Amino acid sequence: MLQLDFHPSGRHFLSIPGPSPVPDRILRAVSYPTIDHRGPEFGALGRKVLAGIQQIFKTEHPVIIYPASGTGAWEAALSNTMSPGDTVLMFETGHFSTLWKKMAESLGLKPEFLGLPGVEGWRRGVQADMIEARLRADTGHVIKAVCVVHNETSTGVTSNIAAVRRAIDAAGHPALLLVDTISGLASADYRHDEWGVDVTVSGSQKGLMLPPGISFNALSPKAIEASRSAKLPRSFWGWTEIIEMNKTGYWPYTPNTNLLYGLSEALDMLFEEGLDNVFARHRRLAEACRRAVRAWGLEIQCADAAVYSPVLTGVMMPDGIDADAVRKTIYERFNMSLGAGLGKLKGRMFRIGHLGDCNDLTLMGTLAGCEMGLKLAGVPVAASGVTAAMDYLASHTVPVPVKAAA
Repeated sequence: MLQLDFHPSGRHFLSIPGPSPVPDRILRAVSYPTIDHRGPEFGALGRKVLAGIQQIFKTEHPVIIYPASGTGAWEAALSNTMSPGDTVLMFETGHFSTLWKKMAESLGLKPEFLGLPGVEGWRRGVQADMIEARLRADTGHVIKAVCVVHNETSTGVTSNIAAVRRAIDAAGHPALLLVDTISGLASADYRHDEWGVDVTVSGSQKGLMLPPGISFNALSPKAIEASRSAKLPRSFWGWTEIIEMNKTGYWPYTPNTNLLYGLSEALDMLFEEGLDNVFARHRRLAEACRRAVRAWGLEIQCADAAVYSPVLTGVMMPDGIDADAVRKTIYERFNMSLGAGLGKLKGRMFRIGHLGDCNDLTLMGTLAGCEMGLKLAGVPVAASGVTAAMDYLASHTVPVPVKAAA
């Protein structure tokens, strides 16, 4: 029988690229007594989180908050802007762009999948020039939207969204730009308005440090206008009624009150640290992790240094080594979870998450577990990745902020 109360000594090292570890501050906030979602206290909470999440997306326009997973927000983005039979141009960068394409098909859309061939396409970011060329060829403007993933969680690649917008504009094409930044938001710099994104999709369980259960659609005026004539069916996902009720801090259905308490606390934590500092922390830890992988003599899944993800690092295994067997060894010996290889990369790599509530010592603990596990699993290790990462962190120090005494 499966043991559901498995709690060995010490904390479990949740080193996957999401859901990420939930800080105690947020867990305490989620445990507050549930309040009336039609009462005045809830309206104040609603207005706070709606205003705060706009700052995270860097937008002045509405952000829809759904009591759903990121998959729900994918569907909301498509169902509010598209009509049956519409063609959408989607770029293949990994497992999650592939799943979004499958959803588009199931909704009755016609996705056209661009990408580099084979596994190579899962090692690089979105190729904006390919998008521009395809849109220039679409003289009849049959393509209604371009859909791309900002931070591909399955591969550790962060694509250049501003370049995609420039490609669409250079082609003189009216297609909407829809972007998934489910694992990028609040960990990697993201600019909804500045980059000209029409719908941005995200979720709560990554950089926002919350449990799963909240997802988002950040909107542009162009997207809102498109929703007025879109014909795909939607009711729960529909933007219009939500936007209207959000003006006073409420929702047209029962929202996930306690997770919104957690979101409020997460926003406080992010703003206390400062978003630029949050992004710098993630970049620094990511570089330390990559130095460890190189010291081990292993290959980083992302093959283009210009698009390395600050959120996670994919670690390729040598030929003949089953990455899932390595992960199993590490889990059983050190109570640490690493991300599996997905889709085309299953069994070929594992993923180290360094996002959300993380710092130097949490990363070092993760890398120590990986290094010991690699050796136990019989993976040849060229040198100590732990030492390489420590050397980098020690030479690129950042003072830990300390509150002054009252």
